[in-house]
Amino acid sequence: MRPRLKMFGARCVRLALRHCSSAPRAKHAAAAKLLRVQEALAVQNPNDNDIKVQGWVRSVRSQKEILFLHINDGSSLESLQVVADPRLELRELTFGSSVEVQGKLLRSPHKGQNVELAAESIRVVGPCDVLTFPLKYKTRHPLEYLRQFPHVRCRSNALSALLRIRSEATAAIHSFFQDNGYLHVHTPIITSNDCEGGSDVFQVEPENKVEEPGENPHFFNVPAFLTVSGQLHLEVMAGAFTKVFTFGPTFRAENSLGRRHLAEFYMVEAELAFVENLQDIMQVMEDLFKKVTDGLLSKCLHDVGLFHKHVAPGQEGKLEQILKNQFIIMSYTEAIEILKRAPHVFTYKPEWGHDLQREHEKYLVQHCGEIPVFVFNYPYDVKPFYMRDNEEGTHRTVAAVDLLVPGIGELCGGSLREDRQDLLQSRLQRTGQEDTYQWYLELRQFGTTPHGGFGMGFERYLQCVLGVENIKDVIPFPRFPRSCVL
Repeated sequence: MRPRLKMFGARCVRLALRHCSSAPRAKHAAAAKLLRVQEALAVQNPNDNDIKVQGWVRSVRSQKEILFLHINDGSSLESLQVVADPRLELRELTFGSSVEVQGKLLRSPHKGQNVELAAESIRVVGPCDVLTFPLKYKTRHPLEYLRQFPHVRCRSNALSALLRIRSEATAAIHSFFQDNGYLHVHTPIITSNDCEGGSDVFQVEPENKVEEPGENPHFFNVPAFLTVSGQLHLEVMAGAFTKVFTFGPTFRAENSLGRRHLAEFYMVEAELAFVENLQDIMQVMEDLFKKVTDGLLSKCLHDVGLFHKHVAPGQEGKLEQILKNQFIIMSYTEAIEILKRAPHVFTYKPEWGHDLQREHEKYLVQHCGEIPVFVFNYPYDVKPFYMRDNEEGTHRTVAAVDLLVPGIGELCGGSLREDRQDLLQSRLQRTGQEDTYQWYLELRQFGTTPHGGFGMGFERYLQCVLGVENIKDVIPFPRFPRSCVL
């Protein structure tokens, strides 16, 4: 046996040469089982199984006696190695091409892989022009580079890992709420209510509308917007179900090109009836973060590891620190005092009565040893109308809470809702919103309960777990000012 054949495994080469042919045999075509790459890699005792895999070529290496391919179908970070007779090599068989490979699954003699596929037939389903293909062979592309090619970046290791992580995190979030007795509600995308009371909304109207004389100019008879939050609709549902949640897209027309904002992003929102203590809301936030993250690390260990190794070295240790410690709780007033004593010059001077800026949020987390921090009881005048008035203390505050996390700042925001009709009506009157939210006032007349809830930005959660700096790199198709590609 020549040394080169020994290096690649004599048994593997013999089997490849024995079984390879220019076309699959009929009996193998009938017997071959289609497996995903992840399934093939997980086979413990291959026993020369006849299988078929479909995917994209990640590498091609042709030698005199043997042809090596690596095939990936998106189901796994690891690719499946294929060994074949060089006579099976086709001119269209290049990096990036889509293929269907059939053969025998064998135990691999090489370290670092359990199995390999000895090909009997290789069919190029779709060729790839390697000269113009934006992804290059054996190149680790920066996330900034991949952002330019939203139509193909899912074929990179980083984005394919990110999409598997997103999928698993989505399933884990649903499992968390359903395991804890929450009802999933599909809240509307188009709404006549602006939950936050701001102006950063996208208005919805038909592109081609013909207005008849005397007809209401609005398609829905009222101005309609893309939702900024499903909270108010969840509050409706919390009048019939004690625990509800939603998980879907939300929209903000913020003219920001920064690393923390998107025009379209996903929100996880929950609402609980019969809740009178802000601490109960905080506990759900903390449990959600920790249990979802534990599950993610268990099921996507290699995918998360790719980010911790190549994108954010050191993030693994930071995440362990977050998970093993109780989140810290401090009042807004305490936070302002800490900021005022800080040996640091802030761009925005911290003053009681003003909302916290991102630089303040980052400092508070650092001050607490990079442990997530709940800041509660914010000034009455900086929060929306629906938050419960505390009616106590020197300064007027509401029962609101933000969860601040390392590297991100605000991850979650929540509050107890104002369930007292007189106080709610008084505030809506002062802001001129009483007519708009008459239905919201009526809820306080029809069997209302003390209730509260929160929202968590899904993309910010992924940033926190993975250590990704730019929010545009944790969503498949980022939408931001002057960019809506595809």
